[in-house]
Amino acid sequence: MLTMSDINCIKNLRNDKGFSITKIQKTLGINWRTAKKYGDESQLPQSKIKKKTGMMYENNWGEMVADWLFEDSRLKKKLRRTKKEIFKELQGHGFEGSYRTVCYFIAEWETSHNDTNDKGYDRLIHPPSEAQVDFGVMEAVKDGEFVDVHALVMSYPFSNTAFTVPLPSENQECFLEGLKILFKQSKGVPRKIRIDNLTPAVKKVRSKLEEAQLTDAFIQFQNHYGFEVQVCNPRSGHEKGSVENKVGYIRYNFFPTSPVMNSYEELTEDLYKKLEQDRQRLHYEKEVRIEDLWSEEKKHLLELPSEDYPVFKDVEPTVNKFNEVKLDNTLVHIPKASNYPTIHLNLTWDKFKAVSPEGEILYEDYRPYMHKKRAIPWLSIFKEWLKKPRVVTYSRYQKYLPGRVNDYLLVEDLIVRKERLAEIINLLVTHDIKRINEEFYDLISGNSENPFGIDWSLYDSLAPSEREGHHE
Repeated sequence: MLTMSDINCIKNLRNDKGFSITKIQKTLGINWRTAKKYGDESQLPQSKIKKKTGMMYENNWGEMVADWLFEDSRLKKKLRRTKKEIFKELQGHGFEGSYRTVCYFIAEWETSHNDTNDKGYDRLIHPPSEAQVDFGVMEAVKDGEFVDVHALVMSYPFSNTAFTVPLPSENQECFLEGLKILFKQSKGVPRKIRIDNLTPAVKKVRSKLEEAQLTDAFIQFQNHYGFEVQVCNPRSGHEKGSVENKVGYIRYNFFPTSPVMNSYEELTEDLYKKLEQDRQRLHYEKEVRIEDLWSEEKKHLLELPSEDYPVFKDVEPTVNKFNEVKLDNTLVHIPKASNYPTIHLNLTWDKFKAVSPEGEILYEDYRPYMHKKRAIPWLSIFKEWLKKPRVVTYSRYQKYLPGRVNDYLLVEDLIVRKERLAEIINLLVTHDIKRINEEFYDLISGNSENPFGIDWSLYDSLAPSEREGHHE
């Protein structure tokens, strides 16, 4: 094939010098037909892109098959249509081509849509249906005490969509149960999940010479849902920067003060609604609503399996002479446990069962970490309030006060409020806030000899909005 400079030389000899085709051929030592072609014929530019021809491209058959293949790509391989099934379905729609034509088209489609065949390098873009997962520790208040909440966060970098589920721990049962809930919230399963070296999922950390090794329980869970796993390098949080940022976003926007939590399920639902509403804002880079991007991304998710995956763990603990076993670093008493050669504990994310070798349930209860709480330092808080009584109604801690104590302090007269704060402080030296609330009438009356002349039986019958002025 001649270069443009060679073609230009032929044109110049033919048009400007007046050479004949034969003389051009002899002068340049080229074929006569070549000299004729480039000397006399027009050399118009032509596109090198060739339109694909054939019945699969010229009619709608190829588009129909492509839709089926994309639809099936969300399912497990055993549930996908075979080439023969696709061919028979096409014939049912009037297709008159051959089976081989369909096979050629499917092979070409799979080559162009298979990510594993891509030999190029990524420019650090995030394709749809790729997720990142990580834990973040937050704080909530349950039954008047602080609780550490381990929020499992799943971020989809393509659309910047996030889901989260609060859990009591970061063990294997909580991690897998949390992933189940996140999949249900997403209404699908991401094709690839990137994680760091979480102990519930990784039993051997990735090194320069060897890939990370996953735990058997996590591999079994992964096989059921059909997603791929990518484990980050050690101490490389930037490799999952999307979920790292999302953990901070959830902490600063939804946990600026510790929310009151009645149960993990209720808090999960509350966070789901808040994150759903949060998707109405624009993507930080694409200037498109996150909700619109998510509507597009979730089409690429894998289908949820029809069969539910049971998350539990069976262990065989050692029983001491006091009928106690160690669970979650806490000794738990199991009645008559020493009467059996062995017992088994069936553990779920929130509960456990102690089972005899014959299958008899000896004991069941919530796991010890479900009761793990930290007291709110009310004595120091009340002392600070005593210095500035006006701040009580604006304090971040006011919403955690139990009902009777809270109503008792919500008075307009700051002098009275200060006196009541001092009264509660005296009681806090020997009583906790729960007991003060439960035995409120007896403690307040006995401590102050009812200096404000309050009829407590009448006070208790009033609505909260009516109680404030009753002491006047």
